[in-house]
Amino acid sequence: MNASMPVRHTQAESDLFERFETSKSALSGSVAVTALREAAVDQIRDRGLPHRRVEEYKYSDLRAFLKSAAPLSESADVAAAKAVLDAQDSYGELERYRIVVANGVYLPELSDTDALAGEGVTITGLNEALAGEHGAQLLSSPKSALNDGLITLNTAFVQGGVIVDAAEGVSLSKPVELVQVATSRGAQVTRNKVTVGKGAKLRLLETFAGDSGQGEINSVFDYTVADNAFLATTRLIIGGGDAARLFTTIATLGAEAEFKSLGFIAGPRFTRNQQFINFTGENSEAKIYGVTMAGGDDLADQTLIVDHAVPHCNSREFFKTVLDGRSKGVYQGRINVAQHAQKTDGEMMTQALLLSEEAEMANKPELEIFADDVICAHGATSGQIDEDLLFYLRARGIPEAEAKTLLVLAFLSEAIEEYDEDDVTEGLESRVRDWLAGH
Repeated sequence: MNASMPVRHTQAESDLFERFETSKSALSGSVAVTALREAAVDQIRDRGLPHRRVEEYKYSDLRAFLKSAAPLSESADVAAAKAVLDAQDSYGELERYRIVVANGVYLPELSDTDALAGEGVTITGLNEALAGEHGAQLLSSPKSALNDGLITLNTAFVQGGVIVDAAEGVSLSKPVELVQVATSRGAQVTRNKVTVGKGAKLRLLETFAGDSGQGEINSVFDYTVADNAFLATTRLIIGGGDAARLFTTIATLGAEAEFKSLGFIAGPRFTRNQQFINFTGENSEAKIYGVTMAGGDDLADQTLIVDHAVPHCNSREFFKTVLDGRSKGVYQGRINVAQHAQKTDGEMMTQALLLSEEAEMANKPELEIFADDVICAHGATSGQIDEDLLFYLRARGIPEAEAKTLLVLAFLSEAIEEYDEDDVTEGLESRVRDWLAGH
């Protein structure tokens, strides 16, 4: 007879249960949504937070990192949100439309709602939809992401977010920035649903402004890219602080669809950026890029699962990491190819540059292939700055610090430039230089 041992809850887990009891009456949702929230809390109670004995979290133990869990952030007012936006603008003079979510609540007053409507894009607050008949469907997950710890945590405490719907055939003249603002100390838990209609094209910039203090940021982005549609997303995860930054992408691609994403990490103490890419229509393509910079005692985790469930689809994954101090980088990537997904073409590469002897990189690329007519490959490298190249630059009068900056910038820029979104290239490379200046 086997008896399972009860989970001894940490202080953070106990705080989460108290958070739920004190905030559940204020969290929106239908009866079905409330049931999903309660089931998610029960799952946390049974399993605890994601920890190193869970294979997917072996290198990024959230349970060990979180010593406590702050209450959910309070509602934000428009004036406070505007003050944060004015003080922290991620893209400066770049022309774009803006959608603002503050402390989990959509603020149409600060968003370009009318201009986007004129372009064929509608925006709805998630809270309103969660209370509706089909609210529970907004909290669903694909097979590849079922029972994931971060999504479970998000389901339990999601405060709100937005639903963005780009109509069939729409092609926006400017990118759309979805900026999530923290105006008070506390946890920020959001979920955003973006649908790109048949034949439509959308470029999305995901940014975060303000400081949540000791509360984690847990945000899920659920994308549906319809047949012949295009979506490019740029996610900036920047800034300091000791709170965990937890981000999840769920992308579902139709037939002949194209999806591109770049996850850019620089600064947070503990970051996990995980992506679940699901091909559901033939002749589609996904290009996933990552740029990570970590120093001090930071941990930065880029995790990716690409699920090829249909034939004739291509995926490319290219990740670059630079580590300094005692930091730790994590790359976990897996390409799944179903038995009937013939003619799949998938390639995965992760490369790390270690600037100190104490930095550590954990690479775990995987292929799980059940079809026989496929082209799939993966690779991983870790190393230090090439001393010959460094000598070459110094021999031409370039100071050592500047020479190292040039070499690291060239290393990271390869992924940024291959992402090939001109609107953001210069800004991202400027952020790389700023980070290097501090290290």
